[in-house]
Amino acid sequence: MSYKTPLGQVRGLGSAKGGTRHWWTQRLTAVALVPLMVWFVVSILMMMGADRVVIVGWLDNPLVAGLMLVLILATFHHAQLGLQVVIEDYVHSDIWKIGLIVFVKFAALLLGGIAVISVLKLAFGS
Repeated sequence: MSYKTPLGQVRGLGSAKGGTRHWWTQRLTAVALVPLMVWFVVSILMMMGADRVVIVGWLDNPLVAGLMLVLILATFHHAQLGLQVVIEDYVHSDIWKIGLIVFVKFAALLLGGIAVISVLKLAFGS
């Protein structure tokens, strides 16, 4: 016989530790990505057929480089959050689940870092 209340028995168990923050972060990155992607697609369409010099000149603008960095960071963070949810929902083996989540986090960090360095290198010259 346990003297704990039902709340006391379940406290600290389950996944209800950071789900709200995770959910809000995913929604906020999605909302941020809408205008950023529209800006990016319109910008690329306007420069179709341009040579490398024009594109590098476009990235020389601090506003453009800053928006590009925000777009990259939001995209990779949003993708990592979404893939984590898919893995948590559909992978049932705990070992695979943890391994895949760690892999996705490191891949997002690595690829996002490469993208950020690439933009900075183009923006500030070789």
